Amino acid sequence: MSKYLVQRLVLSVPTVLGLTILIFFLLRTVIPIDAVDFAFASAEASDPKREQELREEFGLTGPLPVQYVRWLGRILSGDFGSSFFTGKSVTSELLHRIPTSVELGVGALTLSLFIAVPLGLMSAAKQDSLPDYAARGSAILFYAVPGFWVATLVLVFGSLWFNWAPPIKYRPLWEDPIANLRQVALPMLILGLSPIGTQIRLVRTQVLEVLRQDYVRTARAKGLGTREVYFRHVLRNSMLPIVTVVGLQLPGVVAGTVIFEQIFVLPGVGRYLLDSVQRLDLYVIMATNLFFGFLLVFANIVVDVSYAFIDPRIRLTSR
Repeated sequence: MSKYLVQRLVLSVPTVLGLTILIFFLLRTVIPIDAVDFAFASAEASDPKREQELREEFGLTGPLPVQYVRWLGRILSGDFGSSFFTGKSVTSELLHRIPTSVELGVGALTLSLFIAVPLGLMSAAKQDSLPDYAARGSAILFYAVPGFWVATLVLVFGSLWFNWAPPIKYRPLWEDPIANLRQVALPMLILGLSPIGTQIRLVRTQVLEVLRQDYVRTARAKGLGTREVYFRHVLRNSMLPIVTVVGLQLPGVVAGTVIFEQIFVLPGVGRYLLDSVQRLDLYVIMATNLFFGFLLVFANIVVDVSYAFIDPRIRLTSR
């Protein structure tokens, strides 16, 4: 297990390196102007000397490959640069904001699993019945309804009908857990609606497939109860595709917090990215995109390693 984990970590290095190349050169070539041009565009008079000084200060001079190597060297030392507009370290800002986005994304996926797995099991157990149709219809509804639209409706009608609004001042989980949960519980639930739709249908499909296997018929023939058959034999053997999908949903859900952090005024990475895009804050844009890409690579590693814990028939060894 440890040898396989080391191999996966080593193989992820070229992936992350390729990700840095893609992010840097795409952003430096697709965006026609940089933050220095953007800042001086709103000024009444340009100052070419000052613009050149700022570009040298922020490492925007020289050929693009030289700029990339310079930026990569700073990243390897833990320095993602500084914001062009606030002057604050991007690294410190990310460390401050990552827990909020991860809490929101992981919480949304956790809630979705607690809702989707029982509904999927019930739907499979009562195939082609009214509960099955209700669960499948709910899955389609959850997947189809845009989360930002639901969030907007909740805020608008909550204010009009109940004189309610979510707290604006954010309190971190480690400072005030109760106040934190009051603020993030609702966006967690709304953010988890789309994953719920996917997971219900996936759980139902996988459970129905396992129910047709010979060992399930044998377990029932031996006199095992329905509950024991489902939880001891069916559910565990249905988990591999579910874990794969959930693991790959995590980066997308965390990246999807951009809208919800803006709507519910949460100081996360998504809101940080949105603000930086509006101001063309280059180093912030690159660092936040690299974070989301690294999260996807990390999720893939966790999914691969978790297979051995779910299914003992799988051995994570190299041949």
